[in-house]
Amino acid sequence: MIIIAKHKVDITGINTSEINVLNEDEKKELFIKLKNGDKFARDKLAEGNLKLVLSILKRYQNRTDNMDDLFQIGCVGLMKAIDNFDLSHNVRFSTYAVPLILGEIRRYLRDNSNLRISRSIKDLAYKILKLKEEHFMTTGHELSNDAVAKKLGVDEIDVIIALDAMRDPVSMFEPIYNDGGDTIYLEDQLESKKDKSTNWDLVISLTDAIDELKEKEKRIITDRYLFGKTQMEIAEEIGISQAQVSRLEKGGIENIKKKVL
Repeated sequence: MIIIAKHKVDITGINTSEINVLNEDEKKELFIKLKNGDKFARDKLAEGNLKLVLSILKRYQNRTDNMDDLFQIGCVGLMKAIDNFDLSHNVRFSTYAVPLILGEIRRYLRDNSNLRISRSIKDLAYKILKLKEEHFMTTGHELSNDAVAKKLGVDEIDVIIALDAMRDPVSMFEPIYNDGGDTIYLEDQLESKKDKSTNWDLVISLTDAIDELKEKEKRIITDRYLFGKTQMEIAEEIGISQAQVSRLEKGGIENIKKKVL
């Protein structure tokens, strides 16, 4: 059984609060040993990055899926990342590993979904995801939808539709933001059929304000309020501290307010 709490996680009886977390120098040293044939380095890298898998699982803790299964699937992604990571890419291991771990978990959830998706769309989505994953594992960079469309000989809109069709369904009552006060749920953000009016001036001003943000501020604001990521997750992905993410987020919000209000 896996229980995700504030300070402690139990996985089949293992207290993960006692799991060692490797720093960047230790990871680099182990990857060098792994490349030189040290068979124990792989196990040490896996054990030292288990909390990376757990941090990703936190976003799925409200699901009804067996979290033990998701943890095992996440570990498959972690091992793929360890086996294919190249120090010459000059990126943090967590930055490289997170998309692979997420990819394995999402693939598992898609394969076990109750929603029925047409075979043609599902096949195209799998080709897209495989191509993106192979490109990322080779180069350390994401492949754009436009580039994927050209490689597969399809329209970019078909790539977007296929990927959107494979996204996990979200409950209307899913909490999407909480700043310590009232929780905002997804249903609160849905357009009311009784009121079709849209404040286009506000929409345009907000879009322009976001476009004028610095690159890191824009990414953090987008990840936080569009994709619902935590500050810790963003910090791991872009390789800065959570405190820096918090400062950049606050700065971005203040800059948006100056443009919109």
